[in-house]
Amino acid sequence: MASWNDYNDAQQNPNLIPKGTLAKVRLTIRPGGFDDPAQGWTGGYATRGSTGAVYLNGEFTVLEGPYAKRKIFTLIGLYSPKGPDWGNMGRSFVRAMLNSARGISDKDVSPQAQAARRISGFADLDGLEFVARIDLGTDASGEAKNEIRAAVTPDHRDYAQIMGTRTAAAPAFAPPPMAQGAFPAAPAAAPGAAADPRPAWAR
Repeated sequence: MASWNDYNDAQQNPNLIPKGTLAKVRLTIRPGGFDDPAQGWTGGYATRGSTGAVYLNGEFTVLEGPYAKRKIFTLIGLYSPKGPDWGNMGRSFVRAMLNSARGISDKDVSPQAQAARRISGFADLDGLEFVARIDLGTDASGEAKNEIRAAVTPDHRDYAQIMGTRTAAAPAFAPPPMAQGAFPAAPAAAPGAAADPRPAWAR
């Protein structure tokens, strides 16, 4: 029974999700109106801060489990006048998010995996659903808050269960359709029928 005279065993902050929790989340980018077409930053998604730093203002909504509907706010770095580290961290995070959302192993270097890690613009990230590892950080006032700095890929043993039906064997990302003029794949033979020896273009 809890004691109302001793608070050492009280939760530090019941509003925080425990560090290390894995959860399926959806990213919503809060537009900041800053564009730099030379960098590929278009659509008004990026935000430029007073220090000159540029970032995506991410709102991550937990979709399932005991923390469903909870929102976590994290900045995704694009550029810092202090050096490349923040932007590189942001790029690594986006790579991990795409791997997680599209069911790609981080070790996969196949053409399909490389295509899955490309986006046409930040609009492709808005609404992205993936498995996140929830962390703890501090806000501008020094108060503890939840953050998301890492995404869980299919290499993790709990990925398939958390993500649902998406597994490493059945990626969620569909490769782009075949270019016009390319030879189509050979049609599947009917059960019991002999395989057609002719090349696909001759059938």
